[in-house]
Amino acid sequence: MAPVAPRSGDAVFANVERVNAELFTLTYGAIVRQLITDLEEVEEVNKQLDQMGYNIGIRLIDEFLAKSNVSRCVDFKETAEVIAKVGFKMFLGVTASVTNWDADGTSCSLVLEDNPLVDFVELPDTCQGLYYCNILSGVIRGALEMVSMKTEITWVRDMLRGDDAFELRVKLLKQVPEEYPYKDDE
Repeated sequence: MAPVAPRSGDAVFANVERVNAELFTLTYGAIVRQLITDLEEVEEVNKQLDQMGYNIGIRLIDEFLAKSNVSRCVDFKETAEVIAKVGFKMFLGVTASVTNWDADGTSCSLVLEDNPLVDFVELPDTCQGLYYCNILSGVIRGALEMVSMKTEITWVRDMLRGDDAFELRVKLLKQVPEEYPYKDDE
């Protein structure tokens, strides 16, 4: 496995600019509330949060790669560990654990014990189908797509629904070969 020192989530977190956590949480809550008001259907809100996250993820990966000094991961398992220990720490101030690997090493769970997006949040009965943090699944999907990994992200557990943790299932669908716009020999 690659050296751990440059990948320390705590070291990266100490050097990034931060926003007030309460302001961030309340702003995100206002966005979700407005989506619920505008779209009315909870499934549409889930899709919109995922799409917003995807759009953020395809841009966030550049900042992550520039500030984290993470070298290319050798496989999907290492990628999942970097997301859990460095990515979540860098952008949310928390770490996740990587569990429940399948036999092929192409599917795992990212488990968050703490999630700053849900501070001050209680879902009303009318929003029981809402994946409040669905923006996270989109961010992960978008970021991984930018590093040539096509993935599917689904929520398994959600503390807002009474579970004991937040669990995202990350499944690698395919590794997209990198294509270069030019050839070196021409």
